[in-house]
Formats: sequence, C-alpha cells, structure tokens
Amino acid sequence: MNNSTISAAVSMSSLQQRLDIIADNLANMDTNGYKSKKGSFEDVLTRVQQQSDDYDQPGRATPLGFNIGFGTYVPSITTNWEEGPLKETGNPTDLALQGNGLFGVQVNGTTAYTRQGDFHFTPDTTDATKMVLVDNTGNPVLNTAGNPLTVPVGVNAAIDESGRVLTKQSENGPVRVAGTIMIVEPKTQNALKAVDGNFYMLADGVTVQQAFVQRAAGEASGIGVRSGWLEQSNVDMTTEMTEMMQIQRTYQLAARALSSSDQMLGLANNMRG
Repeated sequence: MNNSTISAAVSMSSLQQRLDIIADNLANMDTNGYKSKKGSFEDVLTRVQQQSDDYDQPGRATPLGFNIGFGTYVPSITTNWEEGPLKETGNPTDLALQGNGLFGVQVNGTTAYTRQGDFHFTPDTTDATKMVLVDNTGNPVLNTAGNPLTVPVGVNAAIDESGRVLTKQSENGPVRVAGTIMIVEPKTQNALKAVDGNFYMLADGVTVQQAFVQRAAGEASGIGVRSGWLEQSNVDMTTEMTEMMQIQRTYQLAARALSSSDQMLGLANNMRG
C-alpha cells in the first residue's frame, strides 16, 4: 500500500469521527445545559523522503528531501464550557447555573454531574412522608452530603441563589432549610469525561479533591443559581453547519485521492502483468 492510499484512508477515518461529533452537537441543540464538543486534528506521522544527489542542481534553494505525511487523526475531543443562553420558565424547580458550576446527581448509584437543571419533586419510594428532588429522567439530585435531597410532603419549596432548598408548611409558617443542592466547581475540564445522558463523571484516576475546588463551609464562590430559568445548549448552528460543509468537502477530496491511488495501483499491476 503506497503513501497516498494510507494518507487518504487515515484522514477519511478522522474526518468521519469529526462529522460524528458535529452530528452529536446538532442533535443536542435543544438539550438544556448541553455543552458543544469539538475534535482537534493532528498529523499521524511525517517523515523526510531523501533524494539522490542528482537533484542537487545549481540554484536549488531548499535542502534535499521532502516531507511525506500519513494523514491526520483526532487526538482529543474537547468541551466548550461557555455558558448557554438562559430561558425563563417560571417553574421554581427549574434551575440555571451562572458561573463554572455543575449539579451533582445520582445515576445508577454513582455520582454524576450536569448543567441540565430541569428538576422536579416526586414521591420518595422509600419514605411516604417525603418528596425527593429528581432530574428530568428521574435521577435523584444530591445534597452537599452526597445523599438524595428530600423535603416533607405537603410543604411549599423554593430554591435560593446559593442552592438552598427552603420550605414552609403554610404561608405564614417559619422558613426551614431542607438541604443544599450539591454544586461543584471543576478545576479543569480535563478532570471530567462526558458520558451518555448529558452527564459528566470523574476521569480515570482523578479524585474528587483533584477535580473540584475545595471550599470551606460558608465560603463564597462565583457560582449562582437562578430559580425559574433553564440554561439552553451553547451549540451555534451556524458554526456547526459551516464546519460540517468544510469537512464534507475535505472528505470528498480524500475519497477522490483514495480512488485515484487505487487506479494507479491497478495500472501498475497491469503493466507488470
């Protein structure tokens, strides 16, 4: 297999991967709290093809030899953490985060993190006297102790800008704090990995202490909670469509190069035959 065939085949594989990322972004344009993803390209391998001294003619301005590439690949997929636009819903349990924060939720018994804040209260299946705060797929929202956040049945609940869940039994009754929603502040996006369901989990080998800013109790942070609002996806359709067309054209070019290389190999085999 010659160099042009290898280069075209490898590049087509990485371009297809990039198209899959764009398709995922476009599919999640209406997903609350979704953060767009982007893949970067790098050369797989390059080498210098040496030339004989016959090419060293008078007036040559470059040294002997020329670079040969073997295509590109996607070494990493990064997440764009830019905040998406906010949409007012009027639902007090719809929450939007302002700042570099993530909600903690329990997914299949494991702690996961998300920006998607369309929450609601549902009856606690383990205690008929309580209601549990869950996300739009029924996963319990966690409190700062790492347990599902619950409130007594029949209370009026509101959530303040620090994530505290305030309850009252009656209009003139005393206000009580049922708990505080777990909100974490990542130190770096490399500490997290995206998983299905618009969630993030700790990357392999990373601990909670390494991944998140550790704050003392009551210490202020730059993260705020807006009740009655939802953060929308930060996917820019114009940018995604433009990049998709560019990559499709590049893919067509690589496919044509692969076809031409195959034809040349066929001609060479026929001539030898």
